[in-house]
Amino acid sequence: MKKLFLLGAFALLGSAAHAQEGFKLGGHIGIPVGDAGDASSFTLGVDAAYMWNITKGLDLGVTTGYSHFFGKDHFDDFGFIPVAVSGKYKFSGAPIFVGLDLGYGISVKDGVDGGFYAQPKFGYQMSKGELYLGYQTISNRRDYGWYKANWNVGAINIGYNFFLK
Repeated sequence: MKKLFLLGAFALLGSAAHAQEGFKLGGHIGIPVGDAGDASSFTLGVDAAYMWNITKGLDLGVTTGYSHFFGKDHFDDFGFIPVAVSGKYKFSGAPIFVGLDLGYGISVKDGVDGGFYAQPKFGYQMSKGELYLGYQTISNRRDYGWYKANWNVGAINIGYNFFLK
């Protein structure tokens, strides 16, 4: 039974890999807002996604990357690795799109927990890439030693992704 299950899993993964649409790779720069605005002066990051075309105008896929928040005043730098599903809808007859990434943001800093990750986007699509404006948010907790608090990390980002086909 275990061998049959593994064979089925490999067949499913193989067919998914065969039906692939393509990679996107890019970067973003942003201005921290909310609680992150008090601790960080700006953010810089990389984006990577793999998307499948589901139906005309609608792409679904997975995304990850890294967002680094540069500390200001007496705050240290911190960062997150998002692991999320991604959706993108391209409007017919216009080179614009809306998108949404939902998942989990993994913290790379001790004392800062990971949390729910969301990033709605609005952008302009070109033949070899896309330019977007997004609002990145991670709802998490911060450990101050003697006190744990809910902390929302947010940033308004502008980014560009290259299509790698």
